[in-house]
Amino acid sequence: MNSTPEPPLTEALIAEHGLTPAEYQRIQELLGRDPNLTELGIFSVMWSEHCSYKSSRPHLKTLPTEGPRVIQGPGENAGVVDIGDGLAVVFKIESHNHPSFIEPHQGAATGVGGIMRDIFTMGARPLALLDSLRFGELSEPHTRYLFNGVVAGISAYGNCVGVPTVGGDIYFDACYSGNILVNVFCLGVARADKIFLGKAGGVGNPILYVGAKTGRDGIHGASMASAEFDDATEEKRPTVQVGDPFTEKLLLEACLEIMKKDWVVGVQDMGAAGLTSASFEMADRAGLGIAIDLDRVPLREDGMTAYDIMLSESQERMVFVVEQGREEEAMAIFRRWDLDTAVIGQVTDDGFLRASKDGRPAINLPIAAVVEGALKCERPTRRPAYLDEVQAWTAESLAIPDRGDAMLKELLGSPNIASKHSVYEQYDHMVRLNTLVLPGSDATVIRVPGTQKALAISVDCNSRFCYLDPYAGAQAAVAESCRNVVCSGGEPIGVTNCLNFGNPENPEIMWQFEQAVRGLGDLCQIFDIPVVSGNVSLYNETKGEAIYPTPTIAVVGLLEDLTRYCTQWFKAAGHEIGLIGATREDLGGSEYLKQLGEPLRGKPPALNPEVEKRVQRMCLELIREGRIESAHDCSEGGLAVALAESCFSGPEVFGAVIGLASDVRQDALLFGESHSRIVISFTSGQREEIQARAQQSAVEFAVLGKVGGSRFQVAINHQGCIDQDIRMLADIWKQALTRYGKRLD
Repeated sequence: MNSTPEPPLTEALIAEHGLTPAEYQRIQELLGRDPNLTELGIFSVMWSEHCSYKSSRPHLKTLPTEGPRVIQGPGENAGVVDIGDGLAVVFKIESHNHPSFIEPHQGAATGVGGIMRDIFTMGARPLALLDSLRFGELSEPHTRYLFNGVVAGISAYGNCVGVPTVGGDIYFDACYSGNILVNVFCLGVARADKIFLGKAGGVGNPILYVGAKTGRDGIHGASMASAEFDDATEEKRPTVQVGDPFTEKLLLEACLEIMKKDWVVGVQDMGAAGLTSASFEMADRAGLGIAIDLDRVPLREDGMTAYDIMLSESQERMVFVVEQGREEEAMAIFRRWDLDTAVIGQVTDDGFLRASKDGRPAINLPIAAVVEGALKCERPTRRPAYLDEVQAWTAESLAIPDRGDAMLKELLGSPNIASKHSVYEQYDHMVRLNTLVLPGSDATVIRVPGTQKALAISVDCNSRFCYLDPYAGAQAAVAESCRNVVCSGGEPIGVTNCLNFGNPENPEIMWQFEQAVRGLGDLCQIFDIPVVSGNVSLYNETKGEAIYPTPTIAVVGLLEDLTRYCTQWFKAAGHEIGLIGATREDLGGSEYLKQLGEPLRGKPPALNPEVEKRVQRMCLELIREGRIESAHDCSEGGLAVALAESCFSGPEVFGAVIGLASDVRQDALLFGESHSRIVISFTSGQREEIQARAQQSAVEFAVLGKVGGSRFQVAINHQGCIDQDIRMLADIWKQALTRYGKRLD
């Protein structure tokens, strides 16, 4: 094999590679022999949770993935959905949680780079990035260090490549102190008839390496992402990759140029597990084999072994398969973009991956055994014991405050609700000039270049709800993300998800996962929205303490007419304010309880899918008909926060006078987080039509008040409960994050 003697495959070395004795025995059975060290490393990464989805795959198969618009569902680099006029939207969300906790700047930056490659690998030019971030409490210095690093990494990479970061969401909770979440979404547009897949087709076709040179960075990155953290976490810094956004930009443009040719057969990003996953997955999808000469791989370090080359996760690298005889033409294009390139092998018909190093055999593995041969992992599940206690709580034990002024100010100043402008201002969200709605509204809206269409994008998840009831929490995440898209004028057409959970070897964690996937699938089925791509991130746990279940949901919506987008803020004094939907006594898991210092408990708000559908349909119709001036989803902080944000989240600040009539307890009416509610504003001339539409739609609707003045005033049953200067409230909301110090230092 390699010229350097390999160490013996001891039980300790096998365990160090994350393989169980049963899995190693399975390898021996599949091969009919012992693997060598390089082959052991290949099985280690390909059978890791990160690459094999061995714990999650049985549950993911239950998701609805088909629909009339779906061109490509799960199983490829990204999902593809038809948007008409010969165009398709390509999108996916991925996690880079573990690397970002160990090295926040590079971890987040390479997460951005990786998800962009997933998009342009399919032949689409990336148009937009969103990031969904979770950190510990912002009062902790280490949290601020991680937060600063992650935001800087996202900004540096996206800005340099020239893809706008146009939105996302950010939450802070103690459960993420030991495991932050960095989930990154990317969307691009391609010709619907020019989608590229990661298949190594055509026996004899050459395999081309293109991009940056290969180094030793990132070795065992996939394995590291498939284990929980411990006291040695800081020692894992060498497994975090280092990105180069300038090389990524060259790679992007070179790939899109070469994809105009009709002789490109297949393309695959060298992401997690690097050359190993790219080569094995491409061959497996085609049902063929691959032969590789590792001596031809461009290297940036001396003395690299076959093990190093195959397992490196150096960034900005891709594999192309082109028609035989076109390799020189392909490499000439790549060299013109100043990229390293080489023919490193060819497609074979024997179903094996065979690789040589230093002129000698280094790898001889059956493709199917590596990709599909892992032991079936049917993890046991058990409903967590804590649920009985936390769900038994009711709000009856809480004293009802006389007024809501103080709590409204606390909620507006909460890092989970406060303006994230101090983050957004670090991102270039206008590059390429396609952004119609900037960060800060319910969803971002971007134009589809060369058309009159636009796309609305939102990413959401309330993990407190998921902790209290994973099934209901996942449904709430889907509903809220769809609601945000609808409030912006888009019709939801596709879902991608990033499922972040703790250790799957714990039956209670697997129960949470199972329930969340079931909730996600059931609601998408009812809403008739396909799940076209996704990612699973497990082992988000440190010393036995898991994060709250966090199934992050991103929804893409289509606007056939880009002029019919909507934003969440009020537009003019004198406009009337209304509420589509009903408020109930839903305080369980709310930000209100957190601000009171109460433990996380209660039942999350109940979601009626049919009511939610009717509320969203009514709102979307009103926007399309131009009957409303603004629409804002009611979520964290409840109705009072949604109304206040509508006053000052836009370019102008308006006061409002609100009158509520209800028998719901005051704190729940103001700060409860009932689903299926949208705050709208409209001219007085539209009132009767909106009321009639609500009656026709079987949706509750109430006129709440008017826009105008310098104060935010709320009365309940003619009794005043909030009366504050609107600019003072706006200042609390806008400055809350920056008050922790410049750049949150």
